[in-house]
Amino acid sequence: MAITGIHAILYTHDAESDRAWLAEVLGLESVDAGGGWLVFALPPAELAAHPASSQGGDVDLYLMCDDIEATMDELRDKGVAFDGPPTDQRWGRTTKIALPSGARIGLYEPRHASPLF
Repeated sequence: MAITGIHAILYTHDAESDRAWLAEVLGLESVDAGGGWLVFALPPAELAAHPASSQGGDVDLYLMCDDIEATMDELRDKGVAFDGPPTDQRWGRTTKIALPSGARIGLYEPRHASPLF
């Protein structure tokens, strides 16, 4: 198959701060794609397609973990703020992480089977 991976883009109002956060807090490895544009390596990924609630659809980014409470504790020790405690969904437990720019990304402990594990 010609598909070799996923390239996700986080649009942010302070890309420099969020890049530093991805490197320093999450410890993600990166390469400079030129001119300081860092591209970060991510763990394995999965993709789901859900019915859209708006005309054009939408995209959400969630970082996955095995134990959301332990992961939140570890990230709190690094100064990470969350929108609140995990909420239970039919498909897993989720919360939102506040990035330095003010952007939000999800943190997710899945309850469903994964094609990765």
